[in-house]
Amino acid sequence: MKLVLASHNKHKIKEIEAVLLRCGITDIELLSLTDVGYEGDIEENGTTFEENAVIKASVPAALGYCGIADDSGLEVDALEGRPGVYSARFAGEPCNDENNNKKLLRELDAVPDGERTARFVSVVAFVDPNHPERNFTVRGECPGTILREERGHDGFGYDPLFYLPELDKTYAQITTEEKNAVSHRGKAMRLFAERYREMSHD
Repeated sequence: MKLVLASHNKHKIKEIEAVLLRCGITDIELLSLTDVGYEGDIEENGTTFEENAVIKASVPAALGYCGIADDSGLEVDALEGRPGVYSARFAGEPCNDENNNKKLLRELDAVPDGERTARFVSVVAFVDPNHPERNFTVRGECPGTILREERGHDGFGYDPLFYLPELDKTYAQITTEEKNAVSHRGKAMRLFAERYREMSHD
């Protein structure tokens, strides 16, 4: 089956292909928006990760392809779930990791260490233009806490501040293998693979 990932990012295509292969899904040809001639940007105006993932996956579906998309971000309990769907643009323009991390630390400055709980969330949506009854979303979460200063040099975004107590490391300190095992996106893609496998056997 040809699946179109609602992204122009070749790295993300390879990453998702690798996860699907590890899950035993070998009958998917994963294409990008560029591959199917869509060059525009997608306006992500949903208020939840689920809404944004469906908005994005509906773009290739409108072109006649089965669409897949993910939307992800950070939810911090002390901030009532913020930055959430605004994770990438939390600090406003210009959007960059440094400004977002500085704003997060400022907003959590008065929050005690024991109350800095958070989670990374990834929602993956599947949209089939010919069989809408098969459409679904799955959610993967990775719980952790927000540190008071950055640790580690790998990763991106909020990774250097997101601490995993069970590993005693931040997302920016763990290996690719460790990240695949515990990450929100890894969990979501494994759930996607399970649902896809069930669907293809119906």
